[in-house]
Amino acid sequence: MSDKKAVILLSGGLDSATVVAMAKADGYTCYSMSFDYGQRHRAELQAAERVAQQLGVIEHKVIGLDLNGMGGSALTDASIAVPEAPVEGIPVTYVPARNTVFLALALGWAEVLGAQDIFIGVNAVDYSGYPDCRPEFVEAFERMANLATKAGVEGQGFTIRAPLQYMSKGEIIQAGTRLGVDYALTVSCYQADSDGRACGKCDSCRLRAAGFLAAGVADATRYV
Repeated sequence: MSDKKAVILLSGGLDSATVVAMAKADGYTCYSMSFDYGQRHRAELQAAERVAQQLGVIEHKVIGLDLNGMGGSALTDASIAVPEAPVEGIPVTYVPARNTVFLALALGWAEVLGAQDIFIGVNAVDYSGYPDCRPEFVEAFERMANLATKAGVEGQGFTIRAPLQYMSKGEIIQAGTRLGVDYALTVSCYQADSDGRACGKCDSCRLRAAGFLAAGVADATRYV
């Protein structure tokens, strides 16, 4: 095991699985964190467990949150339909403050572990337009992390790493394929069924399918 530790946000989707593989390839001892936050389905949590096991994560932690109690998103409020056609602006699948909350909890675990690197699979090229996926957000959170923690104040601060930030979905899939990611284990769909099968219609499904096509890699997704 390397002394270089990383906490990685692992949703169970294509992007975060690729990030785990990248961190491992860069010599990190990997600790992954997922969230049971009241999302529409648990298939992505089951996928995260599979990915963590396949990629040799040292510890995979699942944290319970009640973001569905707050609502405001199609991913946490069953009364809001998941769009099945492209929309203008920030879509209703945006979950208010989700990445801020997730990174804050990853930061806490990183400080406990003595890890100085936190990885997140956000992307600003082929994505849904969420404000908390932008480089400005990642940079701002890193500054805050080093102001708000004992480790940061004592000079052993944190780096928030977003290796997919400027990659297209096709490039991400090509990179993950080279690193041995089994994308059949992952679930990206916003409204997957209980078996993890994708709808093939939501924004996430469209971006994923286009990525496999652009990468020239067979689509490993299981569809309804």
